[in-house]
Amino acid sequence: MLPSADALLTVDPAVYKTAFNNTPFSFNHYLHQLPMFQPEALTELAKKYGEKPADYYVSNSAPTPGTRFFDVKAKTSKPDEALAQLATGPTRMLLKRPENYDAGFRELLDKLFARVAELRGGLNGEKVVRLESAIFISSASSTTPFHFDPEINHFFQIEGDKHYHVYRPSAVREDELEDFYVQGKIEIGQVDLATRDKTLEHVFDLEPGSGFHQPQDAPHWVQTGAERSVSYAFVYETDASRARGRIFAANHFLRKLGVNPQPPGTNPGTDNAKSSVMKVVVPVRRRIVRNLERVR
Repeated sequence: MLPSADALLTVDPAVYKTAFNNTPFSFNHYLHQLPMFQPEALTELAKKYGEKPADYYVSNSAPTPGTRFFDVKAKTSKPDEALAQLATGPTRMLLKRPENYDAGFRELLDKLFARVAELRGGLNGEKVVRLESAIFISSASSTTPFHFDPEINHFFQIEGDKHYHVYRPSAVREDELEDFYVQGKIEIGQVDLATRDKTLEHVFDLEPGSGFHQPQDAPHWVQTGAERSVSYAFVYETDASRARGRIFAANHFLRKLGVNPQPPGTNPGTDNAKSSVMKVVVPVRRRIVRNLERVR
């Protein structure tokens, strides 16, 4: 039986309402004490992923924070094999959607989401279109390179130390967001680290029991400490956050036509029109690109 939702995640409600989805902020949690996150339980969970390669990702550490994300070589190890090899070299492992493999993780995800929805003051009519969690297990001194994610994230440190460098979403330029969202992707936005505004950077030195909120499109890079690191995160998208991406996609085409488009949130009527049009255009464009790649 899990503790109550407010015991699982402790944060100042005023800070949450003020900073939600625009400024990273820290919180405390209880997750590191739960049985499902103890080493033996994680080993058993990893074994369940062996025949589901779409649900896990194992890779080397990035040589530098500024390395392009997909330039880091992936490994062919299965999750249980990777766990056994963490001490042999810098390795990063992602276990996607553990709630599909263990009912305890489903209960945890539902409780945590109910808690943050309450802290938000409700969803204000927004509909959730994606809600899922992930477990990150990394060896000592490993680096995850700089990138951003198009989703709202709450991140929990479970075991070991992790140094998380995250910028406010405004550190990503509008044209960079437009180029990303026009592709219709739902993960890993690639931007360069060298040109970011350092005044927008937040550094969270995480340890078991600490965590933080990462807004949509907040770019970040991560380094583990001197021992194995285990982290948990849950992310979600709503119809409103997806629509925001479609508005950036529409602005991509407008900019190509020589127009200086208004960013999302400037004019609700214009936003709705852009989102409606791109709801059709982006999937069609994605299919065309896939077909061209097959031909090539």
